[in-house]
Amino acid sequence: MSKIWFVTGSSRGFGRHFVEAALSRGDKVAATARNTESLSDLVAAHGDAILPLALDVTDKAAVTATVKQAHEHFGRLDVVVNNAGYGLFGAVEELSEQEIRDQFETNFFGAMWVTQAVLPYLRDQGDGHIVQISTVGGVATFPTLGGYGASKWALEGLSDALAQEVASFGVKVTLVEPGGFATDWAGSSAAQAQPLPAYDSARDAVAAAFAGLKIGDPTAAGPALLKIVDAENPPLRVFFGTAPLQVVPQVYAERLKTWEEWAELSAEAEGASV
Repeated sequence: MSKIWFVTGSSRGFGRHFVEAALSRGDKVAATARNTESLSDLVAAHGDAILPLALDVTDKAAVTATVKQAHEHFGRLDVVVNNAGYGLFGAVEELSEQEIRDQFETNFFGAMWVTQAVLPYLRDQGDGHIVQISTVGGVATFPTLGGYGASKWALEGLSDALAQEVASFGVKVTLVEPGGFATDWAGSSAAQAQPLPAYDSARDAVAAAFAGLKIGDPTAAGPALLKIVDAENPPLRVFFGTAPLQVVPQVYAERLKTWEEWAELSAEAEGASV
């Protein structure tokens, strides 16, 4: 049976490729974007299989109304992809209050509003799959990406708890954690804080580290996501790209090592001894 998708941030990047992959195999998609004109070619090619919907995910009331419209139009929702988001570049000291608030409004709260809006429908159905597009930066950290990482760490924590809450309803949750891909994430769609010269060396170090990692082809991400949503037991977390496997295991090993080295103090902190 074909699936009914609800995808945010469908105009370009991963979102566009997810929509194209779903449509190419006969699924139907409610594709949201701030400007739906970018979806006109998909409407021409796939007709009624795609429902373009204008949506700013930071508008909670609009999110609720748009999800309701999509559900009424197609009769159900099977796969919900929270893809809308953007990158914010800047050291923690460089970030303005408005920049970090805007980052959370889109990357975290936008995904939360969509998740809350779809859950009543998925619970009533007794199935469904919520896919949260996170990042390798949601489980590791990188200098000058603290604001972006914070928004994704928040999404990771929310989604981990969510998966445990909704499992008994037949609803699945997957956090997709991509490495570097040839999208516009670091281009015109990104926000840049006002730089301070003191952090130029940190920027240079990050650029040098990223330069040695493989950049993925985003057109392959759509077919990869199809395999996840078709899996009987999909993963809670999954990397897209090979770069995260070069970074994250070392990060986790270092954390475990540190916790073990400080285990005696941990016991002392609760008045116990090891």
